[in-house]
Amino acid sequence: MLRQRRADHGYRQRRILEGPQQPEQVIDGRPVLAFCGNDYLGLAAHPAVVAAFKAGANRYGVGAGAAHLVNGHTRAHHRLEEALAAFTGRDRALLFSTGYMANLGVAQALLRRGDRVLQDRLNHASLIDAARISGARLQRYRHGDVDDLSRLLAQPAPQDTLVSTDGVFSMDGDIAPLAALADRSRQADAWFMVDDAHGLGVLGATGAGTLEALELDQTQVPLLMGTLGKALGTAGAFVAGSDDLIETLIQSARTYIYTTAMPAAVAEATLAALEVVHQEPERREYLHRLIRQFRTGAAELGLPLMDSTTPIQPLQVGHTLAATTLSEALLAQGLLVPAIRPPTVPPNTARLRVTLSAAHTPDQVDHLLTVLGRLYRSDS
Repeated sequence: MLRQRRADHGYRQRRILEGPQQPEQVIDGRPVLAFCGNDYLGLAAHPAVVAAFKAGANRYGVGAGAAHLVNGHTRAHHRLEEALAAFTGRDRALLFSTGYMANLGVAQALLRRGDRVLQDRLNHASLIDAARISGARLQRYRHGDVDDLSRLLAQPAPQDTLVSTDGVFSMDGDIAPLAALADRSRQADAWFMVDDAHGLGVLGATGAGTLEALELDQTQVPLLMGTLGKALGTAGAFVAGSDDLIETLIQSARTYIYTTAMPAAVAEATLAALEVVHQEPERREYLHRLIRQFRTGAAELGLPLMDSTTPIQPLQVGHTLAATTLSEALLAQGLLVPAIRPPTVPPNTARLRVTLSAAHTPDQVDHLLTVLGRLYRSDS
């Protein structure tokens, strides 16, 4: 298997980062300008967030020491759950250690054999794996295709149905047609779940995510999953929804019950990050100016960007070798933009996944565009 992966130019290797997550990094001992992280608001190394983490460690120690249902659920965890519920406009929120564990926990707690899960074909791997471990029947509708979802919903279902989708798709950067999906799900009496890992903090009037941007409430989207390790700059995840939903997860979600709670210091840091989001809306506004700058410059250079208004700006390349060659050429110029290859994306859709952060400067974005334009033309 490893030999074949190398032959297909799909072999993955880890890089070693020295220092904090920020645009100017030292990777594998060399300085680079990175356009590949998910720290969309530049909060991972924000002084207030770091200070809150240190204060939390001083107060609570560095490990929770137990699961939430034993004695690992601290005041910091509880305050964060309340803050996340208020932030997203939901009744309650429940913390999980990772977004992957949150998605697995929801599916395992709510679904049984005989149920079914309907998912967008480009959903994140954690949603796909969640469906598989639940024992329910998994069916996938065409990407963003509401009519194809309706076709599947019209088929007889012996028991319950869960429709789940990314809010912002992690490899394409586009936004799901959530209002229409919510409407069709409600008409079919199906649960509707949105994984808003890449929308939270970035979209919406207050940064509460894709659902806020589209004005979708808890009735329309009963299950919301959000991660803390992207725009909020820390680690972990949460599920938000009704009181009954959260109580069901507390009682039944194995990935919540049978794992140690996240360190309380991370909860304190996330509370500080939420405060920055509230107090500094200009970070989000500045990020969207950078997105417009990049897309305008790319259009002028004839770069084939995919259709995205989010910080995820994929440059479609096609063949895996072409994408890896372009990525390596950028790295030789001091720019870190990894190639995304199958099986992460469908065959013949390899791409460079450019991601932008409020920590980038306009000059850095211009530099990326200049080098990309030169290398892409020479490669073509």
